[in-house]
Amino acid sequence: MTMSPSPPDPVRLPPARFALDRWTWREVAYLLADLPVAVVGFVYTILVVGVGAGLSVTVVGLPLLVGGLQGGRLLGRLERRRARWMLGVRVEEPSPLGRGHRGQGAFARLWAGLKDPVGWRALLYGFVRLPWGVLTFAVTLVGLLVLWPVLPFIARGLATVDRAMVRGLLSPSDELERRIAELESDRGVVVDTAAADLRRIERDLHDGAQARLVALAMGLGLAKEKLADDPEAAARMVDEAHGEIKATLQELRDLARGIHPAVLTDRGLDAALSSIASRCTVPVTVSVGLRERPAEAIEGIAYFTVSELLQNISKHSAARSASVEVWRAEDRLMLQVTDDGRGGARLDGGGTGLAGLAERLDAVDGVLVLDSPEGGPTTVTAELPWRARISGRPLTGPSGRRTS
Repeated sequence: MTMSPSPPDPVRLPPARFALDRWTWREVAYLLADLPVAVVGFVYTILVVGVGAGLSVTVVGLPLLVGGLQGGRLLGRLERRRARWMLGVRVEEPSPLGRGHRGQGAFARLWAGLKDPVGWRALLYGFVRLPWGVLTFAVTLVGLLVLWPVLPFIARGLATVDRAMVRGLLSPSDELERRIAELESDRGVVVDTAAADLRRIERDLHDGAQARLVALAMGLGLAKEKLADDPEAAARMVDEAHGEIKATLQELRDLARGIHPAVLTDRGLDAALSSIASRCTVPVTVSVGLRERPAEAIEGIAYFTVSELLQNISKHSAARSASVEVWRAEDRLMLQVTDDGRGGARLDGGGTGLAGLAERLDAVDGVLVLDSPEGGPTTVTAELPWRARISGRPLTGPSGRRTS
């Protein structure tokens, strides 16, 4: 994926001229401040790289280097703000570090911090700024004292190089580009999933409820014709139509439950998960530890995730018992479904639909982790972003355990 070019400056700078206007004075002030700022950045970079590399053979070296890279991010943010205010150049803020590594181990987070391209480019910016800062300070000072008639042109030329350095080294990294590509891909998954769900609902209505209603209308028509000539036959046909109506209503209820169950809307995840657990072919223990309800969309995804996992347990696991646990961990909604079946489930096959479920969760910035050794047990952990319900009512407290 290719990124669009950097956005234009928020302020259109006037051309440089002999008269000293406000933009010239801003550029001069920026150039004169380059030297002290460059000294601070250079010293910080040397300390971070020197101490971090020197102590990398010890336990504390790499964490110190990661902390130094985070400090480099902070220096880069301050430089972007200074360039925005004094030079009129706007560079978008890079994506924060660590959002894609929640739930991973300490080593994974440490390795992600060491590979942080934004931090390394900020340190590189601090390193190369010292010779440039000395040059710009000296040239600007001489121009201010001796060459002031052409100072606007000197300041504009030097400031243009500064703008290029800020854009080149402090702009968003490839990490943000990858994130945008992932979001575009996830959007395609969401669109395809919605289209497939609509086709499924249309097919279920056409092949199920609609066909039953057509047969019901024909049966009632025949009963009406026979009402006068053969009342007993008409009564039997009405009885058959009554049974057909009951079957149709049940089918419509099942279809509505598959779209969005009423119990989920009215009573939340606790009652809704207990309802689907009661229909599982193995005993299921449900534990929901939420003090408030998440946003409706997140709640619905959580419900259907557990529903599909329990269906997999009924069809494929040969388990004797299972459990469902739901809790909140900071800004994530956690789901864990465990069974004592034969194990051996895989995300890349086996007909269990876990790969499709993982894609659906990934489309909403969620994660699906499967642990299913041969012989069991199988544990599926799903992680969803937590968004609070706008007008939701808090729950009375974490629910206890019960077996359905």
